[in-house]
Amino acid sequence: MSDRLVQALRREFGETILATDDHCQDLHVRVAADRLPAVLGYLKTREDCTLLGDVIGIDYPERAQRFEVVYYLRSLSLPRQVWVQVGVAEGEAVPSATGLFRSADWHEREVYDLFGVPFANHPDLRRILCHHEFEGHALRKDYPIEQGQELGEPEKLYSDRDIARAAHRASLARNPAGAGDEIHATDLLTVNLGPSHPAMHGCLRAEVLLDGETIVDARAEIGYLHRCFEKEAEDHTWAQVMPYTDRLNYCSPLLNNVIYALAVEKLLEIEVPPRCKAIRVIVSELSRIIDHLVCVGTNLVDMGALTMYWYTFNVREAMYEIIEHLCGSRLTTNYARIGGLSHDLYPGFEAEVRAKLAMLDEAVTEVVKLAARNRIFLDRTLGIGAISRDDAVSHGFTGPCLRACGVAYDARKLHPHLDYQEYDFDVPTGEDGDTHSRIMVRFAEMIQSKRIIEQALRRLPAGPVNVDDPRVVLPPKEKVYGSIEGVMNQFKLIYEGIRVPAGTAYGFGEGGNGELGFYCVADGSGRPYRMKVRPPCFPVFGAYPRIIRGGMISDAIATLGSLNIIAGELDR
Repeated sequence: MSDRLVQALRREFGETILATDDHCQDLHVRVAADRLPAVLGYLKTREDCTLLGDVIGIDYPERAQRFEVVYYLRSLSLPRQVWVQVGVAEGEAVPSATGLFRSADWHEREVYDLFGVPFANHPDLRRILCHHEFEGHALRKDYPIEQGQELGEPEKLYSDRDIARAAHRASLARNPAGAGDEIHATDLLTVNLGPSHPAMHGCLRAEVLLDGETIVDARAEIGYLHRCFEKEAEDHTWAQVMPYTDRLNYCSPLLNNVIYALAVEKLLEIEVPPRCKAIRVIVSELSRIIDHLVCVGTNLVDMGALTMYWYTFNVREAMYEIIEHLCGSRLTTNYARIGGLSHDLYPGFEAEVRAKLAMLDEAVTEVVKLAARNRIFLDRTLGIGAISRDDAVSHGFTGPCLRACGVAYDARKLHPHLDYQEYDFDVPTGEDGDTHSRIMVRFAEMIQSKRIIEQALRRLPAGPVNVDDPRVVLPPKEKVYGSIEGVMNQFKLIYEGIRVPAGTAYGFGEGGNGELGFYCVADGSGRPYRMKVRPPCFPVFGAYPRIIRGGMISDAIATLGSLNIIAGELDR
């Protein structure tokens, strides 16, 4: 597939294709900057790379073209992903891809914010994660990791000119023929939704313009929980990054652990033992169930359905008892390891999981009964916060939010990892892309996760849970305490880190909110040269202002809960 695609690109663009590389099954195509939009457009329309999943910046201070900008394209129907690279010198601009993909808006703003790379013809090129008064660009190699800045001036997302334009658009929408009352800028009320409000889940902000109770326009702001995950990764060993992944989607940390381990293992070209794979599947699907229970439960209580909340959160609490027994903690699990797991299952694990899964069946059945024909629930969800299939793809949606639009993309099916191809499960989809569809898809997915766990428990093999490789896995304590070789092995792995071969790899999987991926750049040392997280809810929240326009504030709250935006992975 890679050879055919490279040949097609060379036939179409000739010397514009500067170089290609097929490292770790990831096809990288380097192109001239001025031809970037043409190459992206060709891949989108002729090679079925319909989704722009991310835009990544990398800083190489010693190069003439200091920065590398990488566009991640993927197919939703074929096992195909392409990385289009552009080299750019200090002060040079990259042509924006916002005319091809709506998701490019926020992705390019992030590269501009953290690296200072400008994008020509971008409609709204300003900072996104860092404060608007922030000086410098945090992910450049010459920005000191310990440098702090005191910033406090609030940012106004709308100027007077923006409000006037929004009023004009609202007038045209209300009176297409020009008859009737005109809406003036002074008629619109500016209201902040969040960040300090429980309905906005604590760390999210949207500034909306209201005509009465109708949202005429909206803009979103993020960065309230930005903890510099990617900068910290460059300052720690590959193994030391693992606890940081817990803090991404803290509703499903075990999924974060496992997918990060898969990314580094891809660079190392190692495969974990069968028992480790099965255990990773079990804990990942338990995590997915917990994530969906939190999402659905809080979404329902946002709409006033407290009874349904108790049903979902009681099962969540029961699931956390398993996680706490296994990992010693509930939220920050730190269970996976590069090359395996921190330890094996405890005695009685299988029986406890089966008992808690029976509770899940009962809870899902009861909640769906309560909701299915409840007039208040239906009025609050049917047709609310709807997004079309094409718009969802253009915005870079994956996971339940995309499947609710009728697109059956699931990384476990199209790109099976951990032997998911050997498990029998369905990919639930919706039709309407609204709040109702997103809730029901998550209910259905919990039942499918239960099926997967039951199969994994039946086939759980005996054997080790870590690879037998002293370059990667810490030696057992008896060797550390009983031999100089064991002491030196542990010392080097702890202080120098795992020596990951130089290269680039993208490891990903189906997270709780969609495709979670780690784009890892290794330079042969014990620490990542660059690590970019592909957070599934980042492009979803980027579409939130567009989704809530034309609705009411109450609709915006119900919609947000169904999108399941987790600020930890959104901001990193």
